[in-house]
Amino acid sequence: MFRVIRGVAILRNVDINGASAIVTGGASGIGAASARQLAAKGAKVVVADLNAEKGEELAKEIGGAFVSVDVTQTDQIEAAVNKAAELGPLRVLVNSAGIGWAQRTIGRDGEFASAHNLDAYKKVIAINLIGTFDAIRLAATAMSRNEPLDAHGERGAIVNMASVAAFDGQIGQASYSSSKGGVVGMTLPVARDLAAVGIRVNTVAPGLIDTPIYGEGEAAEAFKAKLGESVLFPHRLGVADELASMVVELATNSYMNAEVVRVDGGIRMPPK
Repeated sequence: MFRVIRGVAILRNVDINGASAIVTGGASGIGAASARQLAAKGAKVVVADLNAEKGEELAKEIGGAFVSVDVTQTDQIEAAVNKAAELGPLRVLVNSAGIGWAQRTIGRDGEFASAHNLDAYKKVIAINLIGTFDAIRLAATAMSRNEPLDAHGERGAIVNMASVAAFDGQIGQASYSSSKGGVVGMTLPVARDLAAVGIRVNTVAPGLIDTPIYGEGEAAEAFKAKLGESVLFPHRLGVADELASMVVELATNSYMNAEVVRVDGGIRMPPK
């Protein structure tokens, strides 16, 4: 994994060719783009998602495998980890599964019943935060059994997906920002935990990304263009491949560890 030039060790990026990878939420959006780019590096990718139609189609396209996974169900995450181990040593986990929710903390009428839906808050936390940690602890356990890739003991890498909402949460984003802030907050302590077995942990915090959530057609394009004006530079929404390239960089750059990287065009979100 490294070569020597005039007595200086030059580290190469981690070779994931022939290894396996898991991408939760891998059937669409940033997850699908990450799965494609990891496969292009030679990894056998397990697409872990609830959308069987899109997941199976993508898995076939990239020569990987699909496993139906609800990240709130530990046994389903275990199934994805076991499937990855069948394809090759598990070297990469990308946590891209997540949901959003928008609601103010209290209502306008002063009634308890109109306050933020607590079950919705718990669901967002369960998927975005607890599901991420559950996937980490299970995948990392499997990675810890790997033979080291190099003299430094590299066994695997984990890349989590947070959001700029972890830092710049807007009105109505209490649940979403809480969940993504938790992902940011766990990055360093989990990286410290897993350093003992040679597993690196990093997190990506996307900004405004062009996804199907905005719809299609002239009105949708106008709306996205308006949103893009708030981005520092370039004045546009990001695209999934731009996020995926950072995912691959964090997974394969052997000196990237315990870091949270904003990929957002320099945007700082206003209150609303």
